[in-house]
Amino acid sequence: MASVRWSCIILALLSGLVVPGFPRSPSRLLEKRSLPEGADAIEIHSTKISCKVTSRFAHNVVTTKAINRANTAKEVSFDVELPKTAFITNFSLTIDGVTYPGNVKEKEVAKKQYEKAVSQGKTAGLVKASGRKLEKFTVSVNVAAGSSVTFELTYEELLKRHKGKYEMYLKVQPKQLVKHFEIEADIFEPQGISTLDAKASFITNDVLSSALTKFFSGKKGHVSFKPSLDQQRSCPTCTDSLIDGEFTISYDVNRESPANVQIVNGYFVHFFAPQGLPVVPKNIVFVIDVSGSMQGRKMEQTKDALLKILDDMKEDDFLNFILFSGDVTIWKENLVQATPENIQEAREFVRSIQDQGMTNINDGLLRGISMLKEAREKHRVLDRSTSIVIMLTDGDANVGESRPPKIQENVRNAIGGKFPLYNLGFGNNLNYNFLESMALENHGFARRIYEDSDANLQLQGFYEEVANPLLTGVEVEYPENAILDLTQNTYKHFYDGSEIVVAGRLVDEEMNNFKADVKGHGAVNDLTFTEEVTPEKITLWNGAAQSTFSWLDTVKVTQDGLSVMINRRKNMMVSFGDGVTFVVVLHQVWKKHPVHQDFLGFYVVDSHRMSAQTHGLLGQFFHPFDFQVSDIHPGSDPTKPQATMVVKNHQLTVTRGSQKDYRKDVSIGTKVACWFVHNNGQGLIDGVHSDYIVPDLF
Repeated sequence: MASVRWSCIILALLSGLVVPGFPRSPSRLLEKRSLPEGADAIEIHSTKISCKVTSRFAHNVVTTKAINRANTAKEVSFDVELPKTAFITNFSLTIDGVTYPGNVKEKEVAKKQYEKAVSQGKTAGLVKASGRKLEKFTVSVNVAAGSSVTFELTYEELLKRHKGKYEMYLKVQPKQLVKHFEIEADIFEPQGISTLDAKASFITNDVLSSALTKFFSGKKGHVSFKPSLDQQRSCPTCTDSLIDGEFTISYDVNRESPANVQIVNGYFVHFFAPQGLPVVPKNIVFVIDVSGSMQGRKMEQTKDALLKILDDMKEDDFLNFILFSGDVTIWKENLVQATPENIQEAREFVRSIQDQGMTNINDGLLRGISMLKEAREKHRVLDRSTSIVIMLTDGDANVGESRPPKIQENVRNAIGGKFPLYNLGFGNNLNYNFLESMALENHGFARRIYEDSDANLQLQGFYEEVANPLLTGVEVEYPENAILDLTQNTYKHFYDGSEIVVAGRLVDEEMNNFKADVKGHGAVNDLTFTEEVTPEKITLWNGAAQSTFSWLDTVKVTQDGLSVMINRRKNMMVSFGDGVTFVVVLHQVWKKHPVHQDFLGFYVVDSHRMSAQTHGLLGQFFHPFDFQVSDIHPGSDPTKPQATMVVKNHQLTVTRGSQKDYRKDVSIGTKVACWFVHNNGQGLIDGVHSDYIVPDLF
């Protein structure tokens, strides 16, 4: 029998929402059925999915309002399919203006409360597996004639980077035309957004583009999908909806450096995703179930996928095949290099695979693990390489050691934490929880391969996730005296297109700088990536209130006639009054320069808008003033002549030289000729230079 995987969160709504006179049988609570008369009388008035993403964390609210147009009470069902990695944080029903909040419970507690609620005829909802990437939340309620009900479900999810992008999967299935239908997503990423896209599986690109709005700039991105009633129709004259499928939003962020650390309220999140590194060679053993249950389509799809995977193997890789049924069969005694000749021989072996017998998972895995360890110990593989076990099975162990806990123990002891195990479960007739648990405790993960026409593509897709390791033995280190709590910070592998995320709590909530080191073994040498978190503050005051930003921000603040715009790592523009604008440019130099450091350049745009009374170190020169230069003669440096300057009734000795103008080129500037006034500008400026220096602002 197929095992049902209960979600980590089950929601039980124990508010007893049963309309008097319309008792409900527990067996009919979540039953899908056609309403006897006037099924169309249940009108879905509106559906809105609102997504807000901040630093890869998605907060989603699904709201649906239904109206019973019939003369009698009707049952209304609310179905939402949400990602398997998401967790529900809130649910409520609002009937005729009265809101009934739900109780979100952990799995085991919720399962018991759900069954009790059903037996008492109360309204309850649950979550269970519903497909490859989704789980279904379902709840039903009786609604009186002429009444309305609003369902609101809130769920959250940490988006993981997969093949170079973050994706949000939204399953939409209103089952009828909806007057007000909308999907809206707002994305905020402190690193800045580099790409943003949206696609739908249920409509053509032409229809999608006419109902879709998307844009991104700097740190913010926005997606809105709002089809009209006509755009929802399956045909121009149809009354049924074509909106039935997945709506996917994908994006990635700017990566000026491999790592990014964000600090908020005494907590930090460290994102790490280096690019452009050479791929570490792989030593892979494929442990394949060839028992009788794999007969036919499953076996053909597995062979198709393996043949495609062989095409993608690199010549520095090593491989072997372990086949298990009642017995264990191997292709070669030892791992072999993926040379063109060996790959061709491997193809012939794969094509010859036949299904037979029982399912001996234990011996198949132990043989593959032993082969990998022996290859490493006897130096049959490259020193700078990584080992991986990939197992595919469609059933439960039924010969040899068949107890899942014992198999897990044997595998864990055999691997000894030296390399990861990835388990692929083909179909539904298997103990997937066992496969998943065994993979996770050996630094891998499990995937369910669904028995569809594209099963071979699913297998290939999994292989692409682990085909390009860029680092092995990754360790993320922080100062011991700076961090209190920390999530996982060691990883067997970092794969191209993925991302390592470490979160923690700081000892000092006011801390805004510390050093983080990421160490790993690369294909060529050992690597260390250092991220020093030292935000240079930009603080704006409005009376006692203050706002603090850094040069890593892209933000605009407007208040009381003052506008401040910070352009990440470039400049800050301050505008006020009648178009008066200052520009503060961040001039960055080579980090290892022995002398020069980053500095700020202060510039004035349209200085003619300043009044004649504007003073200060720069203000006194906003308007033209008279000066004369005479008696130009060689100085002590032949390349820098000297002269006499008369300005403000003062006679000064000046030197001809050059200075950088950074207005057009903020990186290296433009060289311009100028006269240098000595003695800190004495005689040129009013008073002395110390009049304009504030040693301590606070």
